[in-house]
Amino acid sequence: MPEFASDRPSVHPQSDPPPPVQFVEWDVDDSPNQLRWLFLDLNSYFASVEQEVNPKLRGKPVGVLPIMAESSCCIAASREAKKLGIRTGTSPKEARRLSKDVVFVESRPQRYVEYHHKVVQAVQTCIPVTTVHSIDEMACRLDARERDVDAAVDLAKRIKAVMRERIGTVLTCSIGLAPNKWLAKVATDMQKPDGLTVIRKADLPDILYQLEPEDLPGIGPRMNRRLQARGLTTTKQLCALSRDDMRNLWGGIVGERFWYWLNGHDIPDVKIKNSSLGHSHVLPPEMRHEEGAYAIIQKLLHRAALRLRFNHWWCTGLVVQVGFCNDKSWDAKAAFSECQDTLTLLATLKQLWRERPDLSRNKVLSVSVTLYGLVPDRMHNFSLFEDARRLALSEAMDHINARWGRDTTHFAGILPAKQHAPTRVPFSSIPAECDWA
Repeated sequence: MPEFASDRPSVHPQSDPPPPVQFVEWDVDDSPNQLRWLFLDLNSYFASVEQEVNPKLRGKPVGVLPIMAESSCCIAASREAKKLGIRTGTSPKEARRLSKDVVFVESRPQRYVEYHHKVVQAVQTCIPVTTVHSIDEMACRLDARERDVDAAVDLAKRIKAVMRERIGTVLTCSIGLAPNKWLAKVATDMQKPDGLTVIRKADLPDILYQLEPEDLPGIGPRMNRRLQARGLTTTKQLCALSRDDMRNLWGGIVGERFWYWLNGHDIPDVKIKNSSLGHSHVLPPEMRHEEGAYAIIQKLLHRAALRLRFNHWWCTGLVVQVGFCNDKSWDAKAAFSECQDTLTLLATLKQLWRERPDLSRNKVLSVSVTLYGLVPDRMHNFSLFEDARRLALSEAMDHINARWGRDTTHFAGILPAKQHAPTRVPFSSIPAECDWA
């Protein structure tokens, strides 16, 4: 769910423009052969974990489905499946058309999180992990002893060896080495699976010419259409642009950062403030009716409220959305005083649900909830209308479930959905233990 820009403070059009951002490199060493980052990308992660756990799946085309239903689609595919054209988004019907030998397995998010932590621990025996970017990607900053090409390559080979020893032979990784983190990520995509690619400053920009603009992180379909509209159809043309050209093309500082990345400069990350959190779910066929949709949307809200408290946030708004099989959708939105308890959020959901269209005329396909306007504990403003008992009840339930297992206590509204809407793994963050409730 995107941010809701209308709820954010706007900048007055007459205000002075902000001063230009000055980028300072982390290091003064500008050697054309020095490397500063190692990026690790796990290959076909979900499917590879399933093959690692179950030897009978090894060597076979495997598609991982969120639910075992014909209306579902692959959220991951093994390397054998990818060779046959089965990829993320492929439906079971299309996958069978591409290969009669394809095997489908249902997603097991908790297993993928467990393996993620095993991989992090394995890498940490060789080098500290600086940043976990997603469940299958992480970056490590090289120290002065590791920046020489030979030393960095030896380090990458040690990581691969430790993974084979501690994780197994099926779950492999591609490693990129480069002067900055962005280029190191680009390098991981240049050789898959089980690749090891080095990009030195001396190799730039020629080494990037083999890639299409949409192969570069940060250039999605919309940005690629903008580039094409400006006559920029190759990476060589993109690399020839000046810093000002890129700033104007992107419409701001993002373009300037892109220029620094392309030219091998190591610039600090910009921390982005969380503005919302939420959950969505494609309903199984047996739940595609009004009662099923409402039960599952309550369960999603339970989970979102739990994450809210676990991360010490408060929210000031709720968005509910329902998607239909005819590609149409309905949504409703409510703003309120800073809130953290499940009961208040459920009451708000109930009010919004009254505004729904006639669901008997439109077959429901998916539901989602989003909590927005997040405020950290330290900035929370207490309200005279705040019901401390409701928050105490939510926290008591959290403690019971943490000790005795998920779903030990829950509100009755989610009973019809108890076996549905299992926790999924968001690629942008790794679920905490609380998220399995």
